[in-house]
Amino acid sequence: MENLFQKQERLLNNTSLDFVRNIMDNIHWELPLISIRGSRGVGKTTLMLQYIKQHYPAGSKEALYCTLDSIYFSTHSLLELAEHFYLQGGKRLFLDEVHKYPTWSKEIKEITDLYPQLNIVISGSSLLNILNADADLSRRCMPYTMPGLSFREYLKFYEKIDLPSFTLKEVLENPSEICSKVNAVCRPVGLFSEYLKAGYYPFYNGNKEDYYILIENVVNLILEQEMPLLCNVEPAYVRKLKALLEIISHSVPYEVDITKLATSIGISRLSILSYLHSLGKAEILSLLYSDNKSVKKTQKPDKIYIQNPNILYALATNSVEIGTARETFIVNQLSYKHTVEYSKKQGDFFVDGKYIFEVGGADKNFKQIANLENSYILADGIEFASGNKLPIWLIGLLY
Repeated sequence: MENLFQKQERLLNNTSLDFVRNIMDNIHWELPLISIRGSRGVGKTTLMLQYIKQHYPAGSKEALYCTLDSIYFSTHSLLELAEHFYLQGGKRLFLDEVHKYPTWSKEIKEITDLYPQLNIVISGSSLLNILNADADLSRRCMPYTMPGLSFREYLKFYEKIDLPSFTLKEVLENPSEICSKVNAVCRPVGLFSEYLKAGYYPFYNGNKEDYYILIENVVNLILEQEMPLLCNVEPAYVRKLKALLEIISHSVPYEVDITKLATSIGISRLSILSYLHSLGKAEILSLLYSDNKSVKKTQKPDKIYIQNPNILYALATNSVEIGTARETFIVNQLSYKHTVEYSKKQGDFFVDGKYIFEVGGADKNFKQIANLENSYILADGIEFASGNKLPIWLIGLLY
C-alpha cells in the first residue's frame, strides 16, 4: 500500500491548480459515496487529484487516489485496500476507472457497510451504470456527470480569459450586456471558430494533427474496451460499430434511416438501435427525438449528431460542413443541463419544452420561425445581439 501513496505523490507533483473547473464547486464532496462519470479524456482524474492537492498537505495519509486497473489489484482486493487504509487513519478514498475492476459494485457496497465513516469517490466511463450494477448503489451514491470544456472554459484554459458562467435564462434575457462583457476582453468570433475544431478536450497541444489522433485513440478505446465490457458488445462486432460511426460522421446531422444503416453494415435493425443507444451513452453520439417523454428503447432517434464538434473534425475524412459543426455545438452544450428535442416543424431545436432555436450564419433571418413565441436565432459570425438574434457562442457560456 505504501507504493500507492508514493504513486499518488508523483501524480500530485505533476498536477497543476492553475485551472480548476467549476464542477469542483458543484460536487458535494462531504457525501459518503460519490460517482463522477464522463467520457474518457474530459479530466476526471485531474479533478480528483486537484481536490486532494487543495485539501490535504503533502505526504498526508488521510486521502488516497488509485486507479483500479493498477497491477496492485492483481494480487490485492479492493476490500483489502479499504480495510488497510481505514485502519491506518484514512478518511477519503478516490477510486478511478472502477469499471475495470470486475466486482467493484459489490465490494464498494460492502466497504460502505463496514466503514461508514469512510468517504469514497469513484470515477469511470460515462457508460458506468450505478443502478444496474451487480450491487445496486443508486440509493447510496450521488452521481455527477463531467462534460468536456465549454467555450467559456476553453477561453480560461487555453487563452487565460476568465469569464463568469450564465444561465440560459440570463443569456436569453440579457444578451447585449453579456456580449459587451465578452467583447471587452476578447474577439469571440475567431476564438469560437478555433474552439469548434480544437477546444472540447483539455489536452490540445497546439498541433491539430496530434490532437485528432488522440481523439481517435479515445474513440477507439471506448469502442474496443469499454463497450464490450459495459454494453455486452461482442468484440467481433467492434468493426461494425466503427463502420456505423464512419457512415454517420460523414452525413451528420443524420436523418435516421434504420433499414439503410442496417443494410450498409450487415446487421439487424434491432442491433442497430441497440448500438446507437450504446454509442449515445458512451458520449460518441447524441441522439435527438422529437418528443423525449415518449421515447422507448426500441424507438429510432429522429436525428443523430456526433457528440461534440472536435470528434466530428477528428473523424472527418472530408471537409466538415460548418452548419453541421454549429448544430453539433448547440446540441452538445445545451444537453448538459437542458432538455433538447429535435423540432420537426419550425426551427432546429426545441429546448426545455419552451424555447425554439434556429441555428445559422450571420445572414440567418427569422423567415422559418417568424411570429413564434420564445424563438431565437443563434448566429455564427456576429459579436453582438440584435433583438432575438444572438451570437451562437453565447451558448458556450452556460457552464
